[in-house]
Amino acid sequence: MGKGIHALLSGMDLQSDPQKKEEVVKELANTVAEIPIEAIETNPYQPRVEFEPQALEELSASIQVHGLIQPITVRQMAPGRYQLISGERRLRASKMADLSEVPAYVRLANDQEMLEMALVENIQRQELNALEIAQTYQRLLDECKLTHEGLAKRVGKGRSLITNYLRLLKMAPEITRSLRDKEITKGHAMALAKVNGDVAVQLSILRQVKNLKLSVRATEALVTRHLEGDTNKAGKTAKPRLTDDYQRVQDSLCSDLGAKVELKLKKEGRGQIVINFGSTDDLNRILELLEQ
Repeated sequence: MGKGIHALLSGMDLQSDPQKKEEVVKELANTVAEIPIEAIETNPYQPRVEFEPQALEELSASIQVHGLIQPITVRQMAPGRYQLISGERRLRASKMADLSEVPAYVRLANDQEMLEMALVENIQRQELNALEIAQTYQRLLDECKLTHEGLAKRVGKGRSLITNYLRLLKMAPEITRSLRDKEITKGHAMALAKVNGDVAVQLSILRQVKNLKLSVRATEALVTRHLEGDTNKAGKTAKPRLTDDYQRVQDSLCSDLGAKVELKLKKEGRGQIVINFGSTDDLNRILELLEQ
């Protein structure tokens, strides 16, 4: 390390000597190096694609005054060239602040390890919305071949919490749009996620949340009453379960109409479509949709 960090990083062709590269990067693992911004390429596996302009401007202003306090993480691709592993928001804000160099940790990572490191760090960020967290969990499961138990250990969360987040990805588009548009909060969405697989009930509760401006606690109570009602009905004769094809039709109608819709099947392919409405205004809304 006597040559200094810059000499160690730029003066050796580490790509041609994998063993030496590994030794050097291990030495640098806990050492912060100042790396030219123009030498850093963005991470193609960056899980986050949207960055709020105002938040970036605020971070950039802070960096102009205090500098970049938390280093980014990179890996060396070639002598004098680096690829971002994590910290794209910090890198973007540093460019806005006209910094020529940024502090960085250097890591040795193959593509999958790089992706996992970026995703795990991404989950820890406070400003992520619930959908972004759920999508990141799903990517860790799919692309990094993690089990639910392995994922829970990686991110330091309980398996039940991860399961609830993943349920957000299976809810009706109207619910995910409401969450993305901040018409409901993460707490509301997590409560709705407990109504697993019943789109009609989810949409019915969603309408009540929005129309009555229910708090998260009130929403949780509403969901609990529904779940307890299902438990109480367990001893009674259960209605026939819809086949997958009919269930998809029912779910599609629920989503399109924003109402609880029930398909009631009888013999020989006959049956009924029952559309529930909560008020005269709700009925008029549904009628307008049907006319269209």
